[in-house]
Amino acid sequence: MNWNDARVFLALARQQTLRGAAREMNVDQATVSRRVAAMEQALGSTLFLRTASGYLLTEVGESVLDIAERMEASAIELVRRAQGQDRALSGEVRVTTTDSLAVDFVIPAVGRLHALHPDVRITLNSSSDLLNLSRRDADIAIRTRKPDNPDLVVRRLASWPMGLFAAQGYLDRQGVPQPGTAFAGHDVVMYEPWLHAADTATLAGEPIDAGRIVLAGNTSMLVRNALRAGLGVGEIPLYMGEQDGLVRLWPDRQRSKPYEVWMVTHGDFRHTARIRVVIDALVQAFAGVSEGDGVF
Repeated sequence: MNWNDARVFLALARQQTLRGAAREMNVDQATVSRRVAAMEQALGSTLFLRTASGYLLTEVGESVLDIAERMEASAIELVRRAQGQDRALSGEVRVTTTDSLAVDFVIPAVGRLHALHPDVRITLNSSSDLLNLSRRDADIAIRTRKPDNPDLVVRRLASWPMGLFAAQGYLDRQGVPQPGTAFAGHDVVMYEPWLHAADTATLAGEPIDAGRIVLAGNTSMLVRNALRAGLGVGEIPLYMGEQDGLVRLWPDRQRSKPYEVWMVTHGDFRHTARIRVVIDALVQAFAGVSEGDGVF
């Protein structure tokens, strides 16, 4: 099996559908199907079971998966070592982050970076998905969760308190919710993962049992826009509420855990020239709002 075949095999093994594998490989579904069939014919073995739920590895396929993953690890290691010595201030740097952080920090940082290093090109993925830096899905990740992979270099960029906010228009219509009422008579905007993270969902330490959930968004940008639109009360980092012109409620109360932002890159890449200048630009962008800690 050559490396190109191994990549197709790995994509289908991970995605389990022709559509998903084709999207990952940036080819059409027919190409994936044809190449997998050719691999199976060349090996004289069936690698996948075609089922209603997708493509599932056979016992032989599981054995091939182990070999293909070792091929992938070797290919990635070769690229990392080569690029780790790269001193050219040109080329692509892939950054992944959330939508709010992309708009508030990454895009302004790219503007300043481009003025200094016009040949460095940023590919920005705004997603809540945790892309795999070890497989080079991204070169730099800015996330709100700290990873524990020992191969990754991590720096905290910010730690912001969380506060309860609403638009003035909403407050004019509904008034200010009173602590101890569980938001009775009020509309609530929630960050969707918080609804399932605990037995009782809360905002600023207050249960929302008596409130009406108008919208549950899976990104901070959705929650921010819903609050700006006057849909209800919700909890976001203080800088976001202040920047968006919202009114802070119950200033003496906040969520027990702050909103932390972490920058992550692979240890082999942090000294690559083009990645280094992007790291520096991003650190500078966050330093104006909140101090982090650590160094790359």
